[in-house]
Amino acid sequence: MKHLDKLYINGAWVEPGSSEKLAVVNPFTEEVVAEVASGTASDVDKAVAAAKEAFRSWRNTSSEERERLINAIADRMEARADDLTRAISDSMGSPYHLARDIHVMGPIYGMRSFAARAKLMDESEKVNNSLVVKEPVGVCGFITPWNYPLHQFVGKVAPALAAGCTMIQKPSEQTPLQDYIMAEIMQEAGVPAGVFNLVPGTGPVVGAALSAHPDISMVSFTGSTRAGIEIAKAAAPTVKRVTQELGGKSPLLIAESANLEEAVKYGCDDVFINTGQTCTALTRMLVPESRYEEAVALAKANAEAVAVGGGDDAFMGPMSSARQKRVVLDYIQKGIDEGARLVTGGTDMPEGQARGFYVRPTVFADVNNEMAIAREEIFGPVISMIPYRDLDEALAIANDTSYGLSSGVFAGTDEEALAIARRLDAGLCFMNGGDFNYDAPFGGMKQSGNGREFGSQGLEEFTEVKAIQMPS
Repeated sequence: MKHLDKLYINGAWVEPGSSEKLAVVNPFTEEVVAEVASGTASDVDKAVAAAKEAFRSWRNTSSEERERLINAIADRMEARADDLTRAISDSMGSPYHLARDIHVMGPIYGMRSFAARAKLMDESEKVNNSLVVKEPVGVCGFITPWNYPLHQFVGKVAPALAAGCTMIQKPSEQTPLQDYIMAEIMQEAGVPAGVFNLVPGTGPVVGAALSAHPDISMVSFTGSTRAGIEIAKAAAPTVKRVTQELGGKSPLLIAESANLEEAVKYGCDDVFINTGQTCTALTRMLVPESRYEEAVALAKANAEAVAVGGGDDAFMGPMSSARQKRVVLDYIQKGIDEGARLVTGGTDMPEGQARGFYVRPTVFADVNNEMAIAREEIFGPVISMIPYRDLDEALAIANDTSYGLSSGVFAGTDEEALAIARRLDAGLCFMNGGDFNYDAPFGGMKQSGNGREFGSQGLEEFTEVKAIQMPS
């Protein structure tokens, strides 16, 4: 991989304003595998100036040209799928086969899905004597996370390109490698200079500069609710648009009529995949009292069957960092201290692992919704099982959270499940095992953020609507 000591600004690889480096640590080996440049506020200024200048012409390109470029980017992502997979696996700890299937192939589809959506910018509506048209919002600042780094990159960059916006991208300090590959791909695909700019760095420096910059029209952030609040505060004085995909503490409501074995397996797989580092993870499993102990036994068996490691048979890798491992272990200990029943897992290293940031798949029973492990986002492979007496109580428990990103429901029929899904306060609901859909809007309610990514709604976030009042 080239250019790791550089920034990508105005179509060229340039020296950063600081000699400081960000160390990238492999979660499997705990060893430093790369060092990348760490940008400064002055680097952000240069990138914003380039994006502002490029916006003058890029906003006026045809939708056909933007469609062609997005497809060209997706083609090159396919050609470099192995490079992207290795970058993500080495920096965030996903087993290679899962990194390819989940972290790379899905985002390639997501990127390509916005090519045809570029034409949506050509749509207009005649309302009496007004012509209502769409225009790109302008220069955008993107701050993306470490848990699904390419997924969130695509969720911001692809619709921005389709809309005719220009952008500055800041990856997470932990997982910047795939963004360097994407910058190379942008250059190879012929994206005009200044349309896409890459400035890695820390949140307090680069992230803060992007959020407050007066020439940035929109900031899109994915990360913790705590950080999201600070970004919104920094953006407020310039009244820029802010979209955010933040934390979650999502419920899986298993109805009395559900296939319990199927529902519990789905819930366990959903949490343990990506080592629980999924903002939509269904970490609160709500089960009817009459079937509770049966469900607990099934969850225990599922957790203890999870293959942990980095091999081709692994379902769960390590945590992404030593810090995140410590956070998760502290929550597991807190659950024990709060009086929850530790069914399986705990604070010891998984069997067979001598090094790496591993945590055991963990299940707690006898959890109530007042415990920290039921209210706070752990971001690790920890399931909290909560019993309920009837559907009204289950819905009350499910919706009793400051978050509203995702949810899940299993019931005996799709009709019953849909009726329950409509009563869950979340921007996303997985019903009877439904899959994630890159063509549908993704985003949350309440303190899980605002705005949507993917689908036509994802494009709308990058769109200004203008009413041209014409002579009658």
